[in-house]
Amino acid sequence: MDLRDLIRTIPDYPKPGIQFRDITTLIANPVGLRAAVDGLVWPFLTARVDLVAGIEARGFILGGAVAHELGRGFVPIRKKGKLPAKTIGQDYQLEYGIDTIEIHADAIKPGDRVLVVDDLIATGGTAEAAIELVRRSGGEVVAAAFVVDLPDLGGADRLRDKGVVVRTLVAFEGD
Repeated sequence: MDLRDLIRTIPDYPKPGIQFRDITTLIANPVGLRAAVDGLVWPFLTARVDLVAGIEARGFILGGAVAHELGRGFVPIRKKGKLPAKTIGQDYQLEYGIDTIEIHADAIKPGDRVLVVDDLIATGGTAEAAIELVRRSGGEVVAAAFVVDLPDLGGADRLRDKGVVVRTLVAFEGD
């Protein structure tokens, strides 16, 4: 199965010139969802992973499934102001400004080995901020795993330049 065939492209979303890669069609397909989760899990079946951290919002769906399959706990990485207990935050640059993501301050303990999961890596800003949160918490990033890579935007390379192992399942060149 080619997962690319199950990923819908929405032109000019959220703004003109953007080809949005929508995985909701992939995760609605039971075989596609299983293939995506298996593809994210397999490289880490024998790796020492203590926690899986998923980036809001599609990273919750995929990361939760990966955590379940690995028999590990799940840590949500959320937009600022969405978590109820004490948090730590990390700012990151957007095309149009700065945003912040947060985790609970007690979610990751020093020495925890964390797999970061999201649906897509584009420029890498959000993933880089998530990795910084894990590291600031004392955790070690095992890897970052994504269903989709947009390699022309350089995000996966940006993470690799910071010493992070990056795993992706499919790439859309030129986007």
